[in-house]
Formats: sequence, C-alpha cells, structure tokens
Amino acid sequence: MIPKENKRNLWKESFDYDEYQLHVTISTIGSTTESAEEIDNKIVYMEDLEKRKQVYGICGECNEPGTGYKWCQPCNAKRFKDNFKNWTSGNKDIDEFIQQSQLNAVHFLKYLEWIPFENFEDITYITRGGFGKIYSAEWPEGCIYSWDIENQEWKRNSNTKVALKSLDNSSCISTEFLNEIKTHLQIYLYNVVLCYGITQDPNTKDYMMVLEYCEYGNLRNYYLNNELDYYSKIDKLQEIARGLLDIHNAGKVHKDFHSGNILYGVYPVISDLGMCQPANNEKQLVKQEGIYGVLPYMAPEVLRGYQYTKASDIYSFGIMMNEFISEETPYNNIPHNHALSIKICKGQRPNIFKCTPKLLTDLITKCWDAKAENRPTAKELYQKLDECKFKNVDIRSQVNEYNDKIKLNRTSEKRTSNIQTHPQAIYTSRLLNFKNLPEPVNSDATKTTSLRSECFDCQLDELDLNESDQDEENNTE
Repeated sequence: MIPKENKRNLWKESFDYDEYQLHVTISTIGSTTESAEEIDNKIVYMEDLEKRKQVYGICGECNEPGTGYKWCQPCNAKRFKDNFKNWTSGNKDIDEFIQQSQLNAVHFLKYLEWIPFENFEDITYITRGGFGKIYSAEWPEGCIYSWDIENQEWKRNSNTKVALKSLDNSSCISTEFLNEIKTHLQIYLYNVVLCYGITQDPNTKDYMMVLEYCEYGNLRNYYLNNELDYYSKIDKLQEIARGLLDIHNAGKVHKDFHSGNILYGVYPVISDLGMCQPANNEKQLVKQEGIYGVLPYMAPEVLRGYQYTKASDIYSFGIMMNEFISEETPYNNIPHNHALSIKICKGQRPNIFKCTPKLLTDLITKCWDAKAENRPTAKELYQKLDECKFKNVDIRSQVNEYNDKIKLNRTSEKRTSNIQTHPQAIYTSRLLNFKNLPEPVNSDATKTTSLRSECFDCQLDELDLNESDQDEENNTE
C-alpha cells in the first residue's frame, strides 16, 4: 500500500464508451459466454493487466491497474467491508446479498446499497406495473461513483432522481425479487436500467428496488411525443440492440422484451429483468400451464408452448423495431386473443411502413422469421444497424423519403386513428395459454417483404386482420 502522503489520482480522466466497456469482465475457465457473439474489442478481461492499465489507469493507493473506470475492486471492497457494521436492512439475507455485491464490485455500476426509506424525498406514485407499484423520488445523497483519494471520502452523484419499484407482498423477501436484482449485477449495464440498491416501505413493509429514473417513460411514450428522423431512430435502435447483446452475452434471455419495457432517459435502456433466465438453446416445451408475455411481441414458437430463447428475444426486437420506425403499435385494431395467435403462427406480421429503407425492412423481416434459426444474433443486429447509420449514396434517397413521409404520417388523420387501440388490444404482460396452435410458417407476404419495400408507392398488403374465422374463435376458451 502506498503511504498516505504519496497517494494521488492516477485514473484515466477521459473514457471512450464506444471503444471499451466501463469495467472488466471476469472470464471463467470453460465459459461459453465469451463467444463470437460478443463485441470482442470492447471487452477488457480481469486477467489482462496491461490492457486494464491502458484503459482504466492505475489505482493511486495500491498501484495496481483499475478494474473499471475510476474504480479499484480490492481497495473499495475493503472500504465497504469496514462499513458493514454501520448499517443493516434488518434482514439477514438482504444484508448478505448487498455485502456480497459490494465485495465483488468491479465498478460502481456493480454494487448495491441498503438505502433507508427516510433518505428519499418527494416520493410520488407513477403507475402500477405487472407485479407491484412504481414511484419516483429524489435521493439527495445519491449513489457512490468513485473514491476521492486526496480527500479520502466517497464521491457521490448527489440529488439523483430515482424510481422505486415495489413487489407486491414482498415483506418476506422472495427469491424472485433477489433474482431480478442479481440479474442486474450479472449483465454489463450500459443500455440496461441501473439498480442502485434496495429499500423498504415502512408502511406496507414491501421491499423496493431503487432504479435509474427515466423521465420520458417507455419507448412508446417517447416516440409519440418526440419527432425523430431516421438517423436518430437508428442510433437508438442500435443502443437497444447493444443492451440486448449484453443480456445475451451474460448467458441470459430477457423473456419479456417489448416497447413498454424499454425506458428512455438520457438514452434508451432495457428494464424489467425479473423474468430473465439462463439461456437454453434447446427448444423445449414449457411444463407450466401458460407463459407470460405481451402477445404481439411473442415469437410463434413461444406461443406454441416452447421456452423463450435468445432467438425469441430477437423476434420481439423485430416487432419493437418496426413499431418504432412506423410509430404504430402492433395489431392495435384487433383483439389480442387466440385467433391472433393462430394468425401469427400462420405468418401474420404487422405492416411495415411503406417508406422504411430497404436495409431496415430486410432486417425486420429476418428478425421475425418463423424459423428461429434464420433470425440474426444480437451481435449481427448491432452490426447491421451500424451499417444503416452510414449516410451513403445507396440509402440517402430512401432515408430522405422516409423522413418526409413519417412527418406527414404524424400529422395525418390516419395517424390519429391508428393510435386508437381496440379495447381488447393488451400491451401488458399476462399469462397466456393457447392450445392447438399450428406449426409456425412464413406467409407469402412475409417472404416477399424485402422485395415489396423497394417500391415506396406500395404498402405491404394487409392480411385480413379483421376477418372472422369461427373455428379459430371457438378455440379461444
């Protein structure tokens, strides 16, 4: 340890977020997560001391390379441990859970705090989620982001606005609650919503996650209230794809990916990791009765009772991507019932906006292919969206056409009527259990999407969404 009088800040002061990750990745012997799927040049491994020194700099106390931007895991772990005696949640399991996160934290994004409820101000109810309530609050103290080596104290992001997410009937802490928080710690958090810690409502005794606050709400609210051109949308889609890539690289599947679970603050982040589970590439039937999700975003194989996979997340991304580009929610004018699930398995897909550039039309079509093996990986999605950002001659005219037509679409009467949803169009997660669904196929319209999108004067033909098929309706029970 360096003598106190010789301690000084040796961290890198600037950081390129696009070139490297904010903290190291701890690889494991025989791990399969470090595959060709990840963005290899962004990863800095714990054992690569030279690269750590180059990217993060050196800790001014122990003279070892950093484990993240302005962070030293061994030194900060000792500081956290010395403070264990000064706090408690009153629950042994939560205390141990938080303490373990602090001892293992390779960056400030990777530690949790127990935050007494009285530390929050201006607590305001926002909405009800699938399993609990969500509030906004001010956190005057704010989270730790680094150690001030010269003044020997923590630096904090003071006056932070946060979201408090409660879990119903969680006064006795549940495995599900801790698993959602654990998932946050296992994923590289850049385009995934941050979790700062845990608190407890003194009145209901429900435990609450303390999360990053996203002032613009979900992606659907964001595109309805902000005018975005083609390049802005591609930037944001690429950021969302990067978040999904991080989830998949951590060996996880999101399982509930839709525009309502993508939040927007400074940039888009993926939220609601409660249903995340380890990825299993084998297609297996789900044993439980039914499966949770939002029907328009669920892959046909999942509707048929097979488990979620990385490929089913990609299908959901394709539906979300088309929604963001067209600025219309999928299947908004019909009931989200058994009949729709049959049509999806038979190849029904939402309309693609007629002025969508061909590169994007092709990518959307690949994402929602009926065959999971034909869909791109999250890394391929990220890379293809990067290609779409380049303002080359081949796509410039398509982009200009898109920008002009989306502006007209926003102000037209058609746009106003399109956002009026059918009373049985449901965009929140629920338990679905549909029987006897057909084997998934691509319809002729799906197969020819990329060809038809080349002509800006033709919109994809709408498969008759409103046709009444009595046999299908009779199977909705």
